[in-house]
Amino acid sequence: MTSVPELTFIHVPVSDPRVEPLLTELGQEYSRRYGRDAHAEIARYPDDEFTEPHGGLLLLLLERGEPVAGGAFRLYDLATAELMGVPPDGVWGRIWTHSARRRRGLARRVVAELEREAALRGYRRIFLTTGPRQPEARALYLATGYTPLFDTEADPESIGPLPFEKHLGEALNQ
Repeated sequence: MTSVPELTFIHVPVSDPRVEPLLTELGQEYSRRYGRDAHAEIARYPDDEFTEPHGGLLLLLLERGEPVAGGAFRLYDLATAELMGVPPDGVWGRIWTHSARRRRGLARRVVAELEREAALRGYRRIFLTTGPRQPEARALYLATGYTPLFDTEADPESIGPLPFEKHLGEALNQ
């Protein structure tokens, strides 16, 4: 019988060296999908936007402390936390899963933990955007109860960043 390694969330600053390999891989993937260098976009927000009391970065650890997935949120407005996805003018992300660890429900766990943390900090709503070339992210947010704030029948490329919202009362009941 094979045992499944326990998954553990820890809070770390964006500057933690365990975050860098995941963000590097994310930048490479986004650069391939969108045809331009995404590394500068990933680094464009200052680290203090993701620290207490308004934001937070969570790192999901799997197998001997190896970072495999994580996510972040920041203050959007006094009632709303923003899960970091794609900003209006670029390709950028703070929710990710290592490419070798996908299709195991890790992103869903990260999103749920971010929602829980945001609720603990007093946020009542989550807002996020994802890119038009990220159908996996779009499917994740729809599957986890997010409401699309765009026409889901339209071509995603014609919309640009795809906005979603979720009220945290809904999140805590799932």
